[in-house]
Amino acid sequence: SFLEPVLLKQTFQSAGTLCLKLGDNIIEYSPDFRLYMTTKLSNPHYLPEVSVKVSLLNFMITVDGLTDQLLEEVVAKEKPELQKEKNALIVQGAENQQQMKQAEDK
Repeated sequence: SFLEPVLLKQTFQSAGTLCLKLGDNIIEYSPDFRLYMTTKLSNPHYLPEVSVKVSLLNFMITVDGLTDQLLEEVVAKEKPELQKEKNALIVQGAENQQQMKQAEDK
């Protein structure tokens, strides 16, 4: 995607300046740069490939949502290998869906 270099902080040095390639443009990059995106959607859906690259904050919390988020944080702290496996499975599932759609479109 267009924002992938930003999300993954794919920077490089050019003439002593920290840069990143955004589309066809090379732009200066500051290590202090932060990207914040907001939505008014009550239940937005993001592609799994994006979700594993960003920190999502949902300010419209429910008891079930809070339980899920806290459980995810506990797993991430106590069993980081399980969190990595979960993220890999999410990405793999998205790739499988994309391959299935491409096969159906042929």
